[in-house]
Amino acid sequence: MVKTTVSVIKADVGSFPGHSRTHPKILETATRRLKEAEGNLIIDSYVTHCGDDLELIMTHTRGEDDEEIHKLAWDIFMECAGIAREMKLYGAGQDLLSDSFSGNVKGMGPGVAEMEFEERGSDPVLIFMADKTEPGAWNYFLYKIFADPFNTSGLVIDPSLHDGFIFEVHDVMEKRRIRFSTPEESYNLLAYIGAPSRYVIKYVWKKNGVIGASTSTQRLSLIAGRYVGKDDPVMIVRAQSGFPAVGEVLDPFRTPILVAGWMRGSHHGPFMPVGVPDANCTAFDGPPRVICLGFQVSNGRLIGPADMFDDPAFDRVRQQCCEISSMIRAHGPFEPHRLSLSEMEYTTLPGVEKEFKDRWEDIPQ
Repeated sequence: MVKTTVSVIKADVGSFPGHSRTHPKILETATRRLKEAEGNLIIDSYVTHCGDDLELIMTHTRGEDDEEIHKLAWDIFMECAGIAREMKLYGAGQDLLSDSFSGNVKGMGPGVAEMEFEERGSDPVLIFMADKTEPGAWNYFLYKIFADPFNTSGLVIDPSLHDGFIFEVHDVMEKRRIRFSTPEESYNLLAYIGAPSRYVIKYVWKKNGVIGASTSTQRLSLIAGRYVGKDDPVMIVRAQSGFPAVGEVLDPFRTPILVAGWMRGSHHGPFMPVGVPDANCTAFDGPPRVICLGFQVSNGRLIGPADMFDDPAFDRVRQQCCEISSMIRAHGPFEPHRLSLSEMEYTTLPGVEKEFKDRWEDIPQ
């Protein structure tokens, strides 16, 4: 059976005003370029944005890390960055850390989540896209979705989920990976993923090897060696028929957790689930946003999308996020609103510290 691949590749190629949203001309250009590739390189496509990030969703049969798929995305990003420069948009091309393509976009700035699978009789796929936060922001939600029976009742009462799942965790600092089996290794898994600035869930599988979730783990500051913008991750989750139900996948987002990012990538803030029309970050360049588009995948075709957070059931968490935003903003430049010093190393603070490094002196004993 021919397998279907879903590729979600994103980049901030320029926005207006400041870091708030993607310009319609850029969205139109990306949509046209992907439509031109349909029937040849790709099967189907959809273009959207979350805040200042351009999101390319593609289906094809070429598998993960395919050079031509990644080059298509890279070429679109480069063309759109050129348009952004012509309009003097803010941060034009900021996520494009190379001048030339070199096999795939990993390590070149854009974020990538991909998964290849044999389509089921019905295959619901949820695509999550975030702005103003880091890849580890997905950790809490993936644990709740695939390992917490208080969220996902299917883990208890559905025989197709009862065996649990395998989580692949990446150490983004040391560039190593490890796998944990749940429920038997749940506490070990939590020991790592509770530190999301370093340990990031990359994949989740059923224990028979069938893929359930895939995320982007790219850390821009570690690639560039300096702060160039927040990572703004993406995530793909399959639902139903051996996986958590759509409602179980979405329900953890009704809890307003704090994530790292927000203004200059230097602050903690509540992760607000919104419909696509509200995915524009303006309040202190935030707060961090997440959108979700739902599709049925049918012979590689994307049936949809449905805007999954465009639902009054999420109004309460949005209000809670606003209240938390006001509370934590009152801390100003103090922790815990500002990130800890270990995380500030990858922001703009080192530029300030450099100016005063010769003015420190030893305290007399």
